[in-house]
Amino acid sequence: MKLDKCLKIALNMVMHSPLRSWLTIVGIVIGVASVIAIVSLGNGLQNQVNSQLSSLNANLVTLSPGFERGQGGGFGRFGGGPGGFGGAASTAVATLGKNDVRALQSISEISLINTQISGRTNVSFGGESGNLQVSGVDPKTWSQITSSKVGQGRFLEPSDKGVVVIGYSLASGFFKSPITLGKDISIEGKSFKVIGITSDTGRFDRSITMPIDDAYGVLGSTKTRDDYDNIQVVLKDGTDIDAAVAKITAVLMSSRNVKTQDFTVSSTKDLQQSVSSVTSSLTLFLTAIAAVSLLVGAVGIANSMFTSVLEKTKEIGIMKAVGAKNRDIMTIFLFNAGLIGLVGGLLGVVLGTIASSFISSLLTGSGISLPGIGGRGGGSVTLVSVDILIGVLAISVFVGLLSGVIPAYQASKLKPVDALRYE
Repeated sequence: MKLDKCLKIALNMVMHSPLRSWLTIVGIVIGVASVIAIVSLGNGLQNQVNSQLSSLNANLVTLSPGFERGQGGGFGRFGGGPGGFGGAASTAVATLGKNDVRALQSISEISLINTQISGRTNVSFGGESGNLQVSGVDPKTWSQITSSKVGQGRFLEPSDKGVVVIGYSLASGFFKSPITLGKDISIEGKSFKVIGITSDTGRFDRSITMPIDDAYGVLGSTKTRDDYDNIQVVLKDGTDIDAAVAKITAVLMSSRNVKTQDFTVSSTKDLQQSVSSVTSSLTLFLTAIAAVSLLVGAVGIANSMFTSVLEKTKEIGIMKAVGAKNRDIMTIFLFNAGLIGLVGGLLGVVLGTIASSFISSLLTGSGISLPGIGGRGGGSVTLVSVDILIGVLAISVFVGLLSGVIPAYQASKLKPVDALRYE
């Protein structure tokens, strides 16, 4: 029997029981759509992570007090303050101070050093107040290290005192009245003039950044002068980051006269690898859950095929009686199962693409972005690629064929006499 004849018979079998066929197809549609939506969300998240991390200085290395156990597999304390990524449990927290900065200045691979402290404190404006994050930085180097972009005004300069740079979200939406350039805000009862507003509109940015000497004044009850929450260093271009991190670690352990490391050194490279590993694992886990729907769909196809074999037993006997071979009967039922998988896959691809767009619009409209990472957000939260669509469609057809193998084999082995007697 020719293949086109087998295909025509298989198509007639699908059309003969439309309700059962469509109920079976729905199982495949849900599974395919779920996989596409979840994989596209994971890919979009990975894409956003890479995009945001690419805005960070590739040669940036951050030192934090306290040694993070298993820092190679976690996020460490990159960023050095609230809003950064939390790491694993650490040893008793030591401190970083001026002696550490002097030791770092002796390392030839380092071009810039920024010291930073941070904490939450009371901020007032226009008769309103709130508890917000305040960071103190070295005004001589911070503007050359930060990944934020200034939207209005300017960044801090070496001679600045009594001034702040604030985040876009704080300026535009935290208080009833928007904070504009030149306005004064009160921090712990002290007045500071706003000289810059960042342009990071894609992220939830309510940061306040000021010269570190001023920050000691408003965070004095929780901070000891000349102790730092973290130290950021920028390596010279062309420097081997791993070798530089090892050298920094060795120099600081020597200068601190410790045998057990009591500080953490994390680079942008470490952060990117850690975040990528976590997002990939999360995507794989969620995809595995979504794939259960495909498994349920496969069971539905198998059940439908077994029912078709029972219904078509007499027809199988007649076809065999007029010369149809076992492989012809098996081909017809495999085509039947494959058609169900193909139609379900095509509809699932369409539904999954629509769902991905809806999820992207929903999350983007909610202002959701990755916290704790510098740089601007924005862009699609999901990413649907042609490779994903083709791959999932191929899997759905394969699942259909695989589900139909046993029923098709069973049908092909029916003896004509027994099949014709079947009631």
